[in-house]
This record gives sequence, structure tokens and C-alpha cells, in this order.
Amino acid sequence: MTILEDAELRPLDNLIEPRWWTGAPATDPSRFTIDAADHRMNDGRPDLQGDLPLRMREVFADVGVVHVVNTGLTEHSDMRALAATVIDAEMSYAGGANPRERIEPNVYEVGAPLEARLHYHHEMAYLAKSTRLLGFLAKSVVPGGGQTYVSDNIAATDALLATEFGQRLRELGVCYRRDLTDRDTFAGRLNYGVYNHWQQSFGTEDPDEAVQRANERGLVSDWGPDRLLRTHYRSSAFEYYPGLDRNLLFSSIADHGMWFDTWPLVQHLPYDQRPLGLTFGDGTEFTRHELEQYVAVYDAHGTPIDWSVGDVAIVCNYRFAHGRPEIRLEPGQDRELGVMLGEQFDRVGALDDKW
Repeated sequence: MTILEDAELRPLDNLIEPRWWTGAPATDPSRFTIDAADHRMNDGRPDLQGDLPLRMREVFADVGVVHVVNTGLTEHSDMRALAATVIDAEMSYAGGANPRERIEPNVYEVGAPLEARLHYHHEMAYLAKSTRLLGFLAKSVVPGGGQTYVSDNIAATDALLATEFGQRLRELGVCYRRDLTDRDTFAGRLNYGVYNHWQQSFGTEDPDEAVQRANERGLVSDWGPDRLLRTHYRSSAFEYYPGLDRNLLFSSIADHGMWFDTWPLVQHLPYDQRPLGLTFGDGTEFTRHELEQYVAVYDAHGTPIDWSVGDVAIVCNYRFAHGRPEIRLEPGQDRELGVMLGEQFDRVGALDDKW
């Protein structure tokens, strides 16, 4: 029995919980892991003028993910310099869903509480402008835990297209809904039910400019009570990937209300009142079984990335989805990953002759 078939056996009265992987990595970590200890200068730092950057680019091009370990680095700025040997063009996080703050120029915090589960997703799939790749910089880690998972999206695409649900996604596409609150309305109040303010998402205090920036990213927007900015974006559930000259899955339940099942201050809300919503492109809601398949197809092709301080990982946003389980810290523990966003691209959706 496949994971997709097994999904229908889960109890209907429970939350849909991702398994993340099968217990064996779908992508052999030896294919994408580079030991920086073999590429250090006399001062112990990675040699960015030697063959390490070339090796990183080769592995990334071949696999779609590269994980550099034993760097000896402790600061985000130094890790960013290492990641920039692959991420040679960066985009700003404008119009993003998560309430991310800059740690330093072009390095962002994850923008989600550690106790929140982050379902597998493709970064910024809910906008007409997305990123080709992203980087993770490990500033502090949880020993023996706190893994990030990546899922082979080529295999996931093939598996989902073999199902009736996958074919329905191909035909109907998806529609993303986001509700962005007004920061001034919540000034001095507990952020009860707040996910992200439009001022932070679009980087402006001007409502007209926020709408303009939303429009530039393919969003249809309108204003609700208390200056709530509502946006909608209809798109293909797939995206043409020039690197393989084919369409790949480019959507997940991460943009459904289920994203908030473990999110403090929001998880108590019914799905239709949560800040994110996802339906088929014609507005039809997903069935329970379809949502389970959406989760299971990524789980079936997942691989964990174990973190040590100084690690740098770069992930292709087309070829892999990424996510992580909830994280519970013990006293004295911390976990901080910096995030870099690579080159921006304009979404074209799926091309008719590239299946």
C-alpha cells in the first residue's frame, strides 16, 4: 500500500499531521552534503577563493540542494557570504506571508514561532513573483533535533499526477486567500488571532501603496473592517521549470487554514476565519481526503537536514519543497536559522505542452 492510499485510513476527527518522511531519506544526503573542513584557509574559515564555491554550485545544479557542514562559522554575515557563492542574486521579502524581520541585510528570520508546524511548501508560491532558490544559515541549533525537511518535488509531481486529485489540480488550479491585519488597529492590544500586518508584509505605511504593491505581485485586493487587507491570487498548482523543461508541482496545504493548526493565538479559529485560505481555482473546497493526499505526497519523498552551528543549506524552490515539525526547546536551548531569498522570477504557471 502506498502512502497516498494509506492516507484515507487516517481518522477523520483528527488533525492531518505530516509524517515528513518514510524513515529513510528519499534523497541520499551524501549526494548533497559537502564537508567544509576539507576547504579551509589557515585561519580555519572556508576558502571562498578555492574550489569550495565551485563544488557547491556543481552539487546544487546536480541535486537541487546543497548542505555545507563543518564551516566553523558563527555569524550570519559570514554564512551569508558562503551562501552567496551559489545565491548570486537576491530578492527582498516584499508581499510575503510570514511576519519576517530582517536579521541583517538580505537575511531574514523564519517568521514563525518554533512551536508552529510548518507544512511542506514552496517559498512564495502564493504570489506572481516567487524565488528560484533560498538559503538557510544555522546560527543556533537544537542538538539532536530541530531538523528541516526537504521533499523531492520531481518525484512528488509524478506521484500526484498519477492520482485523480492531481489531475483535478492540473485542470482547476488553486486560489490563495490572505487576510492581512492593520498594525495601527492592534496597537496596544494582544495580538490575538494576528498573523501578519499589511504594513510589514508590503513594507509601507501607505494603504494605497500597499494595494499597488499587492497588484504588482498579481494579487487582487480589497479592504475589510478595521483596515483589513484581503488578497486573492489564482494560479496554476504547477509551475514550468526551465531547468528540466517540464511542469512541477508548486503548491501545498501550507497555504490552507491548516497552516495554523499548531500556531499560537490563531489555532483556535475556525478555518474560514484563519488568515490564510486555499481552494481549487474555481473556489471549490478541498475534501478531507484530497488534503491528506496533498500532505502524503510530500511526506513520501522527504529527507531530513540535521543542523549544526555554521551549517549553510541552499534549496532549489522548484525541485524541492521544505518544511519542519514543531520544535520544543529545553531550558537553555535556542534555534535560529537565517533565511536568504535568491533570484526573483515571474510565475508563468504550467505550460500546456510541458507535462
